[in-house]
Amino acid sequence: MEKPVAALSMVRNDTLFADKWIAYYGAQLGYENLYLFVDGLEQTLPKEAKKINCFQIPHMPYPRAQGDKKRAKKISDFAQSLYPKYHAVLAMDIDEFLVVDPKTKLSLKAYLKQNFTTSSRSALGLDVGQHPQLEQAIELQKPFLSQRSFAQVSDRYTKPVVSLKPLQWGSGFHRIKGKNFTLDPNLYLFHFGLVDLKHIQQKTEESELLTSGWKGHFDRRLKLYHALEHQPVQEADPFFEKARNYFSKKRKWYAWNKPAPLKDPSVIKIPKRFQTLV
Repeated sequence: MEKPVAALSMVRNDTLFADKWIAYYGAQLGYENLYLFVDGLEQTLPKEAKKINCFQIPHMPYPRAQGDKKRAKKISDFAQSLYPKYHAVLAMDIDEFLVVDPKTKLSLKAYLKQNFTTSSRSALGLDVGQHPQLEQAIELQKPFLSQRSFAQVSDRYTKPVVSLKPLQWGSGFHRIKGKNFTLDPNLYLFHFGLVDLKHIQQKTEESELLTSGWKGHFDRRLKLYHALEHQPVQEADPFFEKARNYFSKKRKWYAWNKPAPLKDPSVIKIPKRFQTLV
């Protein structure tokens, strides 16, 4: 009997992504194979929570860095418990969507059911934002990628979100503890945290996030809007190949199991073949 593929995430104070996460991964992998932790007993559950394995847990306030570590540890331990029931277990933030290149003509599930020889697969990270001059507010009922044309190819979101055996993720799923990464030639991780200007502006004003140390993170992240507006736009597919080659070879000495940042302008126009996927 073929083993299924699972997806895990955790969510708190969300107004934009949880229902889309459930709808997308449910269609790709089966709703029964989704596991979502809702962080806080006071939180409103996603509309489709009853379709999946949804666990509401007490919220423990931590500073940002410590909270990231605790979250990665909890998700990693839970993912490990799902083996050997599953062929692969995916873990990501609630605003991250793993996509297989339509060129393969395979579904995400079919692609991930291959017999890979590595313990994980990393997807090329595409940080999608609303172009400040050219694009309107996001409409939730339409695919995000039909409304957004630009992304920055990002080392930060080139993450090993696919586990193929029990392992331990580091904070934010940016690395696997004690192991190198394998960058897959056909997987993309679309990060939508800045997909809507109004949404992120509201986030940056939340007192809970500011008091737990998120201001510096937001300041760094908001630089994406400047890049989208001012960087020259690269042709996507040749740049994807260039970025994968760079990320596979280059890393900082103190972060040997994560890709190093690109030095060149890295804004691309998202190819049309992705428009209806997420």
